[in-house]
Amino acid sequence: MTSLQQHMSRFQQRILVMTAIFMASFMTSVEVTIVTTALPQIISELHGLAFQSWIMSAYLFTTAISTPICGKLADSLGRKPVFQWGVILFTLGSLGSGLAGNIGWLIGARLVQGLGAGAIMPLTFTIIADYFSFEKRAQILALNNTAWALSSLIGPLLGGFLVDKLSWHWVFFVNIPLGILVFGLMGLGYVQKQTTSQNLTIDWSGIGLLTLGLLCLLIAVQTLSTYFWPAIGLFLIGLVLLLLLAKWEHQVADPLIEPQMFSNKTFTIQVVTIMLFSGVLISYQVYFPIWLQSIYHLPASMAGMVVSSSSIMWLVGSFLVGRLMTRFVPKRVVLLIAVLELVFYSSLLFASTAFPVWMFYLIAGVNGLGLGIVISMNTILAQHLVRPNLVGEASGMITLGRSLGQTIMTGIYGAVFNIVLVNNRGSISLGTLNRAVSASNYHQFKNQLAINLVVLQGLHAVFLVVAILLLLILIINFLDPNHKIIK
Repeated sequence: MTSLQQHMSRFQQRILVMTAIFMASFMTSVEVTIVTTALPQIISELHGLAFQSWIMSAYLFTTAISTPICGKLADSLGRKPVFQWGVILFTLGSLGSGLAGNIGWLIGARLVQGLGAGAIMPLTFTIIADYFSFEKRAQILALNNTAWALSSLIGPLLGGFLVDKLSWHWVFFVNIPLGILVFGLMGLGYVQKQTTSQNLTIDWSGIGLLTLGLLCLLIAVQTLSTYFWPAIGLFLIGLVLLLLLAKWEHQVADPLIEPQMFSNKTFTIQVVTIMLFSGVLISYQVYFPIWLQSIYHLPASMAGMVVSSSSIMWLVGSFLVGRLMTRFVPKRVVLLIAVLELVFYSSLLFASTAFPVWMFYLIAGVNGLGLGIVISMNTILAQHLVRPNLVGEASGMITLGRSLGQTIMTGIYGAVFNIVLVNNRGSISLGTLNRAVSASNYHQFKNQLAINLVVLQGLHAVFLVVAILLLLILIINFLDPNHKIIK
């Protein structure tokens, strides 16, 4: 403990730590919404249409990998060093992303950012649990969710402003001062306690199998459009590695992922449901701004507002969760939401260039309302369905499921989008399509109508995949054996 910490009261230390936690939650969550707003401009300047899904997938992939690893390390090494290393990596990744001069450099920097985010995000919940009793924890988590919602509202506006007035590089630079401030506040306020798990065995074999399995899946979905059969082979290898992981986790004394949690079928359904819904979430966050900028030529700031409408309704939905869970069987709530979203997303499959712009904001709002209910409800259910000593790991699995759903589906959407563009572009060059996805370039093209139709076909294909995901959610939750209200 430093001399300055010794002169601070426990209350002052807690204020500093909670400020760091809320800022860290804002910093990591705003990263997604602010980047999706700037994505069309990034693709256009770096000529990265063929690799556009990697910009998001790289970040989400390393986040998914580092989440369970950092949770284990925090139990062994303590919260503070793991959290601060996460902040350092995230900040360095932000700097590298902002300085990127080509698509490969940007993807590499995003990998570093994701490693940092995977340490920060789960530890925010762990540190909150360390500081507050169970009775107060729900209120603090709600405030933390407000920080996330605020980032979802500010991110698209800030991202649009920076892209329109400065350049896309600044959507990454804005996180650097935040990262420095979070690091300093945590260093000043958090008093490292003696951990009780100094001899915790890290499941390195499990980490290796998880990393290699997910990496194979990610590369497979990213290369599906250009190397179909090798991608299929790699996909199968990834599945085999994940099956080996499941077998290994049943044998090891201190597993990376506790298999006992999945003996409860309803728990497993919660994880799978949140994974699929997270895949739905990333579809409109990434492709609605592209649709609005490339087809309707809306400026980045206005296109980004489509994500803001979702965030507002997400907050509304999260406040409804308590009442819904005391009155309805959870699976029925999920089934109703999935049907409602399927109806709205199906309208996009037939949308022409004259499809009303306001419908995108409505669909995003309905999606936000549904996800605000489902993701909050699934988290509570997952924690309720396991033993008290597994609540932390159950929360980690929900976080991992969200990251995996977004990671894998970002790759699949990108592959589908690229396949359709390549097969339908005719005489239109890929370079032209790269520039066309940015609203600022539309006046350069004489064949704008033909370009719009090609891009529109790619977008139709993406949301056909979304409709299939929603059908899977319906089937899986229909099989949920729980028919009672959870109390």
